[in-house]
Amino acid sequence: MTGLVLVTGGAGFIGGAVARAAEESGHAVRVLDSLRADVHGPGSAPPAGIETRLGDVTDPAAVADALRGVDVVVHQAAKVGLGVGFGDAPDYVASNDLGTAVLLAEMAAAGVDRLVLASSMVVYGEGAYRSSRGPVAVPPRRRADLDDGRFEPRDPVSGEPLEPVLVTEDAPLDPRNVYAATKVHQEHLAAAWARATGGRVAALRYHNVYGPGMPQNTPYAGVASLFRSQLERGEAPAVLEDGGQRRDFVHVRDVAAANLAAVGWTARQEGAAVRPFNVGSGVVHTILDLAVALAAAAGGAAPVVTGGYRLGDVRHITASSARLRDELGVPAPVPFEAGVAAFATAPLRPAVRMRG
Repeated sequence: MTGLVLVTGGAGFIGGAVARAAEESGHAVRVLDSLRADVHGPGSAPPAGIETRLGDVTDPAAVADALRGVDVVVHQAAKVGLGVGFGDAPDYVASNDLGTAVLLAEMAAAGVDRLVLASSMVVYGEGAYRSSRGPVAVPPRRRADLDDGRFEPRDPVSGEPLEPVLVTEDAPLDPRNVYAATKVHQEHLAAAWARATGGRVAALRYHNVYGPGMPQNTPYAGVASLFRSQLERGEAPAVLEDGGQRRDFVHVRDVAAANLAAVGWTARQEGAAVRPFNVGSGVVHTILDLAVALAAAAGGAAPVVTGGYRLGDVRHITASSARLRDELGVPAPVPFEAGVAAFATAPLRPAVRMRG
């Protein structure tokens, strides 16, 4: 048990799960959330019974008020997903980077020196690959190749096919879209704060999170939510590229457990420190695997592989979560088959109202 935990974005999909898990574990919990309509949908509310402050992390006064008496911050508030177009860039930067800078400045002023930061696997860009000549860093995929259905990255020297492998936390960061760039910047801001204040940061690099309470009908949600929303509308899940994109689908319950373990790590760690942790199930599946499993469990139409693509998407990104298990002692994850089967009929959030 550890003092008062502030969960920013605690009315959201992941933040709400973290706040509830923290309370169930005996922590005192406070939530700060703006309840943005394009995130939460009509009628959404913070977790019942948990102290909540309505405000945005970009507002210093709201953040300062929420930090009173707090011992550790779990920072979940962020704009997520690939976005609709580059016109989203200012909102991503304001929500993620400015919001994090304001939060860290107010934490420094309040003397709060422990932070769990929600980061993402997207910080790595394309995942790790190897060829006959060893590890290979691949450049961003070319639009011409994607237009022609050539989705797999190839060795930029030999042109031979590459073998995707697991990424570790020590891999270089290589953001390839606006959202990814903001997540890298959040980590860098948190590291600068830790050096300046002696604070401790656990940066949790989430893989593809799914589970009950995901938002629906929004281009900013994860692929699991998009497929569920399509099935609820009586449509076949539309799978981009050829469906062979490798991902690690991790249940929101496991993500909440990782956050609680990270809260404990910040209490044990002495002195300034920044430690990233990959948060995944440790099991690789393709996006088509997910679509097929969801459609079957929901009794819906079989997925349709469209061959389309989103520029800025990466082909394969799966990372080792060994550090999470070894250093934080996070328990075994919810199995993919059981988690997806339950998610296929679990309630989603109300459809969101888009800005504009």
